[in-house]
Amino acid sequence: MIELEDVPELNNPVVIAAFEGWNDAGEAATAAIDHLIDVWDAEAIAALDPEEYYDFQVNRPRVVLDDGRRRIHWRTTRILVASSETLERDIVLVQGIEPSFRWRAFTIELMEFAQQVGATTVFTLGALMADVAHTRPIPVTATSDDDDVLHRFDLEPSRYEGPTGIVGVLADAATQSGLQSISCWAAVPHYAGHSPSPKATLALVSRLEELLDAPIPHGDLDDGAKAWERGINELAETDDEVAEYVQSLEEAQDTADLPEASGDAIAREFERYLRRRGQDGPG
Repeated sequence: MIELEDVPELNNPVVIAAFEGWNDAGEAATAAIDHLIDVWDAEAIAALDPEEYYDFQVNRPRVVLDDGRRRIHWRTTRILVASSETLERDIVLVQGIEPSFRWRAFTIELMEFAQQVGATTVFTLGALMADVAHTRPIPVTATSDDDDVLHRFDLEPSRYEGPTGIVGVLADAATQSGLQSISCWAAVPHYAGHSPSPKATLALVSRLEELLDAPIPHGDLDDGAKAWERGINELAETDDEVAEYVQSLEEAQDTADLPEASGDAIAREFERYLRRRGQDGPG
């Protein structure tokens, strides 16, 4: 752990984490962390040593200009701290990249930090591509493996079995460390999941509001979500096959009494998503 600033004494902190890569369809989860950093004016206090966890041919460093001088910026996982008057507690935000190797050491470092600052709850955010319509509310499912957490937050147990990403590993590590662990996943329309999806980001932020029982400023997320939906509408209008497919998804979701998809439904979509990723190779 590279300490950037002195770690302050925190008030009953909660950890919220998201990672670029396999767990981040439509960049929805990492954009949610970026949004929280912005609206809560979070400050970076630590970072993981990138030399330990990243393949620099995959996550290349960048040359940046700083006051007219060139320097190398090493991409890694950062830890930021923010305070929220509405929450009446501090927030630890983990802004990360899925590691290339040494996943267990990676999660141990993060869990040791969480315990060091007195965190009791860890929220992990993810997004997957699924057969859902962009014109309907983005389904978000929240799960936990802790019975007390399930009842307290009215969540569903995860039924998923199969390959997982760093979000799943970190959520399990939190549970094994004795922390409350809640995982939130947004289902992004697969035909629109390769570009940023502010509507899915908004859905994750809104779900966090419910779980934290406190408002979170939306900033320009609402406008961004509407603009994203209009853009997909315009695309569908120019392609009869896409329009017909979207209509079939709308009918399926309406018949299933969505927008709130069940955890089992999202789990099935997640399984299909992972099978597709296994066939296509990591993106």
